[in-house]
Amino acid sequence: MLNFVYWPISAILWFWHKAFSFVLDPGAGLTWVLSIVFLTFTVRLLLVRPMIKQMRSSRKMQEMQPKMSAIREKYKNNQQKMAEETRKLQKEMGVNPIAGCLPMLVQIPVFFGLFHVLRSFNRTGEGVGQLGLSVEENYNTPNYIFSVEDVQSFMDATFFGVPLSAYISMPQDMYAAFPNVEFSRLDIILVAAPIILIIAAATHFNAKISITRQKSRLASGKQQAVGGEMMQSQMQMMNKMMLWFMPLTILFTGFLWHIGLLFYMVTNNIWTFLQSRYIFNKMDREEEAEEEAKKALARTTAPKPGAKPVTAPKPGAKPNQSKKKKK
Repeated sequence: MLNFVYWPISAILWFWHKAFSFVLDPGAGLTWVLSIVFLTFTVRLLLVRPMIKQMRSSRKMQEMQPKMSAIREKYKNNQQKMAEETRKLQKEMGVNPIAGCLPMLVQIPVFFGLFHVLRSFNRTGEGVGQLGLSVEENYNTPNYIFSVEDVQSFMDATFFGVPLSAYISMPQDMYAAFPNVEFSRLDIILVAAPIILIIAAATHFNAKISITRQKSRLASGKQQAVGGEMMQSQMQMMNKMMLWFMPLTILFTGFLWHIGLLFYMVTNNIWTFLQSRYIFNKMDREEEAEEEAKKALARTTAPKPGAKPVTAPKPGAKPNQSKKKKK
């Protein structure tokens, strides 16, 4: 059902492995790790523009809040009319809430797609999603776009002596799938545990950067508070989830992730940090330019010093005759 995800993911990973194989040993763990790292870079690079659009959309959503509050108050007893006026306002402001979710929605299938592709290099287990192949069958069965030689190369590739498709909770009987590598569960833990801790800490740190910026913008008046107590509480709950729940989830589920997948998660966090710095600075410059443009417009439309403000005549009023006729 998810072949439309598995094949592209395996194709990108295959491309980078072949690219690095020109200068590095194709069977080396470093070659495969770099392939996973650059797979991550490729996916995240494609999402930079949608991410910038998401940030701009979020900024417009903040500008819309007073009008949104007015709509909710005016049509609080008419949900259909409220939804209609909300859609009309979003169209006028050029805001698409669904498009704002695109970067996150794309990363989810990529994560699970890579998890599946890496797991499919070792199909000797009897668990969910495993094929129960013998060691010989597994070594001689292609994996999506990867040839038999590629499968054998990945199965023999190690990082500090641990296979890249090994994971902490891997059943003991699946250890036999690596006849050319000697390792124990302790070896896996010694390699995987530090990486899991780094991922959890980096996830917390990236969330803190985003939340700190949000709070500083609220304090400086550059961002309006989301209207309504319920929406405020929902925002606070989301911030707590980003700050604590996600890192804790990684800590408690890290025993399930392959060594190769852990490198994807580390790289993803590094990219998130660098991308946040770039996009936040870009958004700040855009906002400063918009503020300067508003101030310049206000200066050009303001009356000159000492001049009386021009007021429009009242409807039906006769024109003011400032000069009397000479006799």
